[in-house]
Amino acid sequence: MTTASLSSRIIYLFVCVSILIFSNCTPGKQPQSAAGDKDQQLATLDSLLRDSAFAVAMATTLDSSYYAGIGQESPPFLLPADDSTYITTTKFQEKVATNLAGFYALECGINMISSRSGEKPVAILKEITSGAVDSDEVFLLNRFANATWKASQPFRGLGRITRSNFIVASSLSKEEVDKDYVQIKNAAVKLLSSLESKADSSMERQMIALRGLLQDSAYAVSMASFLDSSYYVNLSQPAQPFFTTDDTAIIKKTSKGMKIATSIAGFYALECGVNYLVTKTDRLPADIIKAVANDAMTAADKNLFARFANATWKAGQPFRGISRITRTTFTPFYFLTQPDIDKDLVQVRAAARKVLPLL
Repeated sequence: MTTASLSSRIIYLFVCVSILIFSNCTPGKQPQSAAGDKDQQLATLDSLLRDSAFAVAMATTLDSSYYAGIGQESPPFLLPADDSTYITTTKFQEKVATNLAGFYALECGINMISSRSGEKPVAILKEITSGAVDSDEVFLLNRFANATWKASQPFRGLGRITRSNFIVASSLSKEEVDKDYVQIKNAAVKLLSSLESKADSSMERQMIALRGLLQDSAYAVSMASFLDSSYYVNLSQPAQPFFTTDDTAIIKKTSKGMKIATSIAGFYALECGVNYLVTKTDRLPADIIKAVANDAMTAADKNLFARFANATWKAGQPFRGISRITRTTFTPFYFLTQPDIDKDLVQVRAAARKVLPLL
């Protein structure tokens, strides 16, 4: 074989190998096995979300991690009497708490957008209400809406998590997503009217004003009423009275159900954060969850999970009593101390460590 012929064959083989490698490594295209793994892992998360037995196990784990995080021995999570011990509320109080999820999603969303862009809350609210907000920010706001909605469901009854629409956000229909964003936009309309006079104020002054509204129980009722009536208007239906005589009726919740609903928020923060990153970065859920479990997240990912944890925690507070929103810790993320943020992340990590072996 001549030297020229050998050289030609080497070049031919090099070209063939290069084509083969390139065809399997095109940016943005996952190998088939990896795509299958992603789908399977998302399906597993989807199944866990609607598993009430898993919810009890997860809540038990997260309750224990809470006490470990503050250096205390964990007491028994559920007691035999919890099934027959009741916590009472009124139908009206539950109606208020249910309707506030969109407000808390908006507040958490604009705080995160502000931290990324440097824009002040009033400017962001104007963009949302005018339709000028960009698609990435709409996506983020929708995911916060899904997170706060999920966190509120077990407070209304653990059976609600078994419903067909209690699923990973990436599987939601466009109609469901659009319905969530309508509530975000409605909340923005009311919040803008309350903050617009601060448009020329500094970031700090606007955040202080936002904190004042967050911690105002009368404003919470007003916001809930506005979102409830707006919901009917958007369906082209007559708005129903927000408060009726029937709303004074007493609702009894078992101590067991309230404990589970309170403790499981960190799991919903994890799941929503993972789904956001899977959709935006095309990473495998297991890889993201492993990084969370091992505290090996990037600073950006850690910030994202901390904010989802704050959102799911906020959504649950009015179900436990509207007075809880008046506490100093019920504040925009902007004002949270690092210990407060770290305490939330302990819950997210504990949730990740429980989920990871199941993927």
